[in-house]
Amino acid sequence: MLRAAIEVIGERGFPDTRIADVGRRVGASSALVIYYFGTKDKLLTEALRYSEDLFYTEVASRLAAIDSAKDKLEALVRLSCNNESMGGLPGSWVLWLDLWAQAVRHPEVSKDREELDERWRGQIADIVRAGQVAGEFDDVDAADFALLFSSLLDGLVVQVALGDATVTQQMAIDISMRLCARELGFDWQPVKARARR
Repeated sequence: MLRAAIEVIGERGFPDTRIADVGRRVGASSALVIYYFGTKDKLLTEALRYSEDLFYTEVASRLAAIDSAKDKLEALVRLSCNNESMGGLPGSWVLWLDLWAQAVRHPEVSKDREELDERWRGQIADIVRAGQVAGEFDDVDAADFALLFSSLLDGLVVQVALGDATVTQQMAIDISMRLCARELGFDWQPVKARARR
């Protein structure tokens, strides 16, 4: 049901998705979908949570193969900006846009959004702390940096997801990594500059 919800929301958007659409996709009744999720808002948050679990599983797999904390941060940024499909499902940014819109008006959705954002900031803070232990990063408050960085990255990725002509994926990556380098005290060059050298 969660996979079906992600597919339908990805195709139609949350406002135009009906419980019946999700049920039809999996061959179940609307009543059965409501039995498991209660409300359409809960279905959205659980679908996003499922999508995020797929994302974090993929992130963990990719980051495990990378030694440097700086390179791990860059890989995390690139994964975020690409909004890659995980497990054959649409990228999670479409779901995040709908979740943010619902969170403004629905306290229970807002609570779920807060929990998911905490997980995201925790992932970033963990990388920063590991980089500090390894001597790669300056001594900064990892939680404060994670809040700043996640806010910047979320804002940039929204522009990328909306197809803003000014904010390309590469621009979002470059801006995010320049902030990391400045705040954490390491050298970083965009791919083009590295290629020229």
